[in-house]
Amino acid sequence: MLGATRRDRLLNELLRNGGVTVSALSEDLQVSEATIRRDLELLEQEGLLRRTHGGAVVVDTAGALELSVREKSTLNIEEKRRIGLAAAALIESGHTIALNGGTTTAQVARSIRHHTNVTVVTNAVNVVLELAKRPGITLISTGGRLRANSLELVGPLAEHTLREIYVDKAFIGVNGFTPEHGLTTFDETEALTNRAMIRAARRVIVVADHTKLNRVAFSRIGTIDQVHTLITDAGADPEVLAALRRAGLEVIAV
Repeated sequence: MLGATRRDRLLNELLRNGGVTVSALSEDLQVSEATIRRDLELLEQEGLLRRTHGGAVVVDTAGALELSVREKSTLNIEEKRRIGLAAAALIESGHTIALNGGTTTAQVARSIRHHTNVTVVTNAVNVVLELAKRPGITLISTGGRLRANSLELVGPLAEHTLREIYVDKAFIGVNGFTPEHGLTTFDETEALTNRAMIRAARRVIVVADHTKLNRVAFSRIGTIDQVHTLITDAGADPEVLAALRRAGLEVIAV
C-alpha cells in the first residue's frame, strides 16, 4: 500500500472514531508499528492530528482540522454516495436548487447528472465541473473569490448573486452540525456566502455524513431552525438524530 493511500485510510479512521492507536492501525493496515508512528508524525506536522501516548486524536474540534477537497474525497465515500442518491430523490423536474461546496454536495451533483429540466446554482468549482455539459441541467455559477482549500467561490460577488435569486431547495454541506450550534464551517467568509444561499432557499437540506454531526467548526453558517431536513448515513449516533428530530427536523439516515 502506498504511503499516501495508507495515510488517507488512517485519517478516515481518525475522523470516524475521534482517536486511533498505533497497535490497531498496524494490525488493520498490515504494516509495522514503526511505519504507523512515522505516518502519525508526518500528519501531525501537517496539523491534521495530535499524537498521544500509543496513538493519536483529532485536533481541536472547534475548527483546527480542515482537510482539502482532495483529502476529503477519500473519506466515507460509500456513505456520501448514499447521501447523494437520497438527496437526488428529492429533486424533481422543474426544480431550481442550490449546492454549496464540499465532497458530499459533489455526490449530490453526481447523482443528478441525468436529471432533466433542473437548474443548479452553485458557488463550488467541483460542482461546476461535475455538471458541465449535462444537457438536462441549466448551470449557474455565482462568481466570487476562490477559496482554494474548499474550492468555493466566496465573498461579496457570490453573496450578491445569491441575494438576487430564489431556489426551491438548497443542499448545504457543513463541517459541523449540532442542535445547539447549528451549521458550522471553518472559514468565516465561506460561512457568510453559505448563509446567503440558505436565505435564497424555500427549503434547506443539510447533507452531512455521521462524522460531521455533534461537531462544531469555527464559524456559524446558520441555526438549526433554518434547516428543514438532514440527510446523513446510518452510522450516525441515534441519540444525536433523536435530538435533531425533537428540534423539528426531518431526518433521513441512509
